[in-house]
Amino acid sequence: MVSRAERSAFGDWWWTVDRLLLAGLAILMLAGLVFLMAGGPPVAERLGLSTFHFVNRQVMFLVPALAIMIPVSFLSLRHIRRLALLVYAVGMVLILLAFQYGPEIKGAHRWIMIGPLGLQPSEFVKPAFVVLSAWAFSEGARRKDVPGTLLAFLLLPATIVPLILQPDFGQTMLVTIVWCGLFFIAGLHWFWVMGLGGAGLVGIVAAYEFLPHVRARIERFLDKESGDTFQVDTAMESFSRGGWLGRGPGEGTVKRILPDAHTDFIFAVTAEEFGIVVCIALLVVFAFIVLRGLMLARRSEDTFCRLAATGLIFMFGLQACINMMVNVHLMPAKGMTLPFISYGGSSLLSLALGMGFLIALTRRRPRAELMDNFNQDWPRG
Repeated sequence: MVSRAERSAFGDWWWTVDRLLLAGLAILMLAGLVFLMAGGPPVAERLGLSTFHFVNRQVMFLVPALAIMIPVSFLSLRHIRRLALLVYAVGMVLILLAFQYGPEIKGAHRWIMIGPLGLQPSEFVKPAFVVLSAWAFSEGARRKDVPGTLLAFLLLPATIVPLILQPDFGQTMLVTIVWCGLFFIAGLHWFWVMGLGGAGLVGIVAAYEFLPHVRARIERFLDKESGDTFQVDTAMESFSRGGWLGRGPGEGTVKRILPDAHTDFIFAVTAEEFGIVVCIALLVVFAFIVLRGLMLARRSEDTFCRLAATGLIFMFGLQACINMMVNVHLMPAKGMTLPFISYGGSSLLSLALGMGFLIALTRRRPRAELMDNFNQDWPRG
């Protein structure tokens, strides 16, 4: 046990972070490995890989994920903003490079190869985008000589236009909804909120009209006869087969024919083998993390901390909701992972970055430290 009297960096960190939030995230990481041991092997065997290929790789990615999350959670507010700016700039450059040099996967250029590893830059842009947007909104509200709100408005199209061109409609929708949430929380007028809602509807209609893959997904969701709904139908079958208590670890059969059993539809695999009760318990863990994060954000006296923490936890919870809703056929398929549960290196590393930001932002800080962070990054005129 670390003593409160210990004045080391780790001691200061341990007594200022929210340990319940840390515990919730640790539970998700461990649960992800357990559930991936159910969903990963059948997919690996179909691809001619070793049985625990995906499990081993997830463990391999968990190590750098923790090496990102823990050090980032030590950062001061000034260094959080600077790291977010760096990650955003590098991520956007990599997104643009992916158009020219990235492989085409399922008709999209979302990946960039760095040696033997493939990274999805848009995953890393998301948490950085939230922090930068919160920074712009908070500075715009606090200082009239800084065009923070204008910068926040410019940041959204600068981020989503490359995502649309990839195309990646799911990430575009996620980023836009979170930005609108920050816009609302920042206290801007209802007129603008309603205007943004109208613009969002126009965007959805335009995506339906001009993006064939978006139209196909929406039509398959509304009318099963309009296209292939094999994955969603199979996922729904997993819930009915598993019942309340499940068929037991390793006893599931639907995962053997479900192509994305280890990624997008791992929640359905969990339902068949472990039962709806375990799925509800997993939902409770996600809900606890979201509510705890919102409570910590509300407690903060600093506008930037409050906005950034709310945006990050909103993105985390919304991504989880979208994945689970797709699994139970309440939304069209989005290709979005279940945080810390689904297999995916880029997703895991970016979530670790986002949660590292969240832990750092919600640490208990003396008022003097918060005041010291004012005017650190914006020069006064």
